[in-house]
Amino acid sequence: MTEAEAPEIAKPVPAEERPFKVLVIAGSQRRLNSCPGLNSKARALMHRMLGRLPMGWQIDHEDIGNEHGKPKIQPCNACVSSSMALCVWPCNCYGPGSDHQPDLFWDLHLYERLARADAWAFIGPINWYGPSSTLKLLFDRLVCMNGGNPRPDLIEKKSTLLAQALERSPQWQDLTRNHLEGRTAAFFCYGDQGGADLDETGRPKILRHKDWFDPADEPFRNERDAYQGLVWQCRYSGIEVPDRLWRHADIGVGRLYADDQAGDMTSEPDALAAFDAWADDFARHVEAKGRVPDTTEAERSARSTTQ
Repeated sequence: MTEAEAPEIAKPVPAEERPFKVLVIAGSQRRLNSCPGLNSKARALMHRMLGRLPMGWQIDHEDIGNEHGKPKIQPCNACVSSSMALCVWPCNCYGPGSDHQPDLFWDLHLYERLARADAWAFIGPINWYGPSSTLKLLFDRLVCMNGGNPRPDLIEKKSTLLAQALERSPQWQDLTRNHLEGRTAAFFCYGDQGGADLDETGRPKILRHKDWFDPADEPFRNERDAYQGLVWQCRYSGIEVPDRLWRHADIGVGRLYADDQAGDMTSEPDALAAFDAWADDFARHVEAKGRVPDTTEAERSARSTTQ
């Protein structure tokens, strides 16, 4: 075979020409095959968003709702409270495929998927003035993205005394960093402001001690602030959350819960328009900002050290 006849070897795509990579997460607890037997509005909105994002993008998506008989996201063990160096990046309190502490975060490879993406979009309900328990667990487990220890070998995997000594040493300043800095996160939350549960004064109808509940003192004046803890955790860790990508919509106000299901959102044109505008703004912002560099290396560093 002559040199001219030799097949061309495919060259790597330059980083600036690779497809944009995004991860979209539905954060409601509800799933079709779990106790409620109905899918969530977050899942329906996630799929609506997938249909609006540009063709050619690498779009990853996940529903972290509770699936009957399947692993759940395990709670954070608050290693940071003992030493920042005890909090390993990525979390080594749990690992993939465990038969005694099954962990959905690891079984779904979420650390790697978050690391490879240029941007994340989170969609979820407001539950009791805050985000869903599944989203809160996810973000609790992301504490390690902010300054977590990338060298568990230096602390013999999980030695508190070695971690405290490492945190006090000059070496620690060369190790600690924001591991996912530079990415973009977007949040869309929705709520029913009590649905049909409130009386004409804004108090719960079945409440006996109505003087103990003052609607004027309820959080929040802006309902999107129910997700402020997640937003500020991202910003604290070097994740950009533009103000226009943090939004809320009322869905199901005044309705019985039985009449406020995913299929009923077709009668909420204002909410759907607000969601579509948020999804479109997300796409425009990600494209204008450009690709996050070194996502391949970041994904590699986000693999489990606990096997």
